[in-house]
Amino acid sequence: MTTEHAETTTALYAIDVTGLTRYKSPLSTNNDSCVELKDLPGGGRVVYDSKDLSRPSLRFGAAAWDALEDAIRDGLI
Repeated sequence: MTTEHAETTTALYAIDVTGLTRYKSPLSTNNDSCVELKDLPGGGRVVYDSKDLSRPSLRFGAAAWDALEDAIRDGLI
């Protein structure tokens, strides 16, 4: 991990998300394989496992989120 990447990741996790609205991902399926999201300022996302909200969240900056969505749509993951 580069220093720049580590600083960006630290900044994402420093954002207070308690006041942001959580919603079900439009990419989720109806078979209990779903995640919930919160939109971060600048286009990033916070991702939660909707089956176990006590688990740690994942945070993505805007570019990383866009790349993840593209990979899912393209069937790469």
